[in-house]
Amino acid sequence: MDVARILVKGDHLVVRLSWWEKAAAHRGSVRVPLAAVRRVTVEPDWWRALRGVALHGVWIPGVLCVGIRGHSGGQDFVAVRPGRRVVCVELRPTAAFGLLAVSVRDEVEAMAQRLRRVVPDIDASTPWRQPLPVAEETETSWKELSVKTLR
Repeated sequence: MDVARILVKGDHLVVRLSWWEKAAAHRGSVRVPLAAVRRVTVEPDWWRALRGVALHGVWIPGVLCVGIRGHSGGQDFVAVRPGRRVVCVELRPTAAFGLLAVSVRDEVEAMAQRLRRVVPDIDASTPWRQPLPVAEETETSWKELSVKTLR
């Protein structure tokens, strides 16, 4: 089964989805300016790349997670498959997503290194993803979050 690919096209980073991932996510490829990339890391455990709640896409536990997830910091785009390491691309606040998490068919460490070399002004201060700010939780905060992120 084909999986997503991360490419650099001119001054943009593109997540090119396979045909079935496009159908599952209900969208085409994801494109962000290279200048919006803040940090590139590798997550060895696919499930650790998932943040927040599923908003749009297909979520089959243990099989596939493709689409948009919402959380207190905004939205992430994920295309991950269990058993594969994940390239995590943290984006600056000006981007449409906070994180792109993609299981790629290429060697993930080599892919992450290639991206780090081509991205201008990348934050290399730590090889780890930065945690999300945690909002105060209430009994209904998850409902409020899903309504807020769908707008």
